[in-house]
Amino acid sequence: MLILGIESSCDETAASVARNHTEILSNVIASQVEEHKQYGGVVPEIASRRHCENILWVVQKALKDADVTLEQLDGIAVTAYPGLIGALLVGVNFAKGLALAAGKPLVPVHHLAGHIASNYIAHPELKPPYLCLVVSGGHSHLVEVLSYTSFRILGRTRDDAAGECFDKCARAMGYPYPGGIHLDKASQTGDPSAYPLPKPKVTGNDLDFSFSGLKTAVINLLHHAEQKHVEIHRMNLAASIQSTIAEILTAHTINAAKKYGYSDIAVAGGVSANSGVRKALQEACEKNGFTLYVPPLSFCGDNGAMIACAGSYAFEAGIRADASLNASAAMELTHWGEMGEYVGKCL
Repeated sequence: MLILGIESSCDETAASVARNHTEILSNVIASQVEEHKQYGGVVPEIASRRHCENILWVVQKALKDADVTLEQLDGIAVTAYPGLIGALLVGVNFAKGLALAAGKPLVPVHHLAGHIASNYIAHPELKPPYLCLVVSGGHSHLVEVLSYTSFRILGRTRDDAAGECFDKCARAMGYPYPGGIHLDKASQTGDPSAYPLPKPKVTGNDLDFSFSGLKTAVINLLHHAEQKHVEIHRMNLAASIQSTIAEILTAHTINAAKKYGYSDIAVAGGVSANSGVRKALQEACEKNGFTLYVPPLSFCGDNGAMIACAGSYAFEAGIRADASLNASAAMELTHWGEMGEYVGKCL
């Protein structure tokens, strides 16, 4: 089985060809980081325009690198939800036209399902059911992976995502976009106990997250220090922020694993590349006798390989769309696997 995966949910235009789910034959990514850096974050209009410019050559290169023709493909998978709506529409409309022209089935993929699938590429032995922590700039979810296309959300952020908290704290500290990676590097030589920071909790579901209060505490700390002309030790503050976020994510994940009886735990999404989060989860899993699965750094961010992999499982499960497929900026992960054939008509 050969599946072409196309990803354009944010600021990476990506395409990949996967064979039999996890064998990645090509993985092409056109990043826009340098352009968005001057604005301190992703500008949706610019992202959409760059996707329009890049998507044709990215897909062509993915097919060429894989030494595969359109005729040989079994299906074309595309990220249809969630994400920046303009960016999603570029990928969805391109995939619809390509599928129609080539006479191939169109497979819509949920972006979070793609991140979760990145672990199958690196760890073919990982099989549902298991618990997955999905953490990125826009999402912080504790997901019960019931099958390759069926999920249950056990906990989620009530406000900011973990990656958003990392980036906004880093920006307030003066680090360039994307701030999370700079904060991670700075934390390596810092004291994580130097600045005690809050670990916000919410009522109603003890597995839900909240990072807005932590972000506000860091910004207030910086403002007060500036007003009083007190010097902030940036490495120590970076280490304190990273340690606090890692502790929150780890505590919720371990509590969910114990509550629902899971010993296999995976982590996925852009924040899964953070060294502090990886270390905290690994130590906690070892302490509790759990097995932790983490994708390689190359598959933590948005990429086409994860969409091709998730798309191949969706293809096998009969998930299809026709020319009526529309993108959605905020579709629930649980709804994706429930829709069955021709999900385009259900949106």
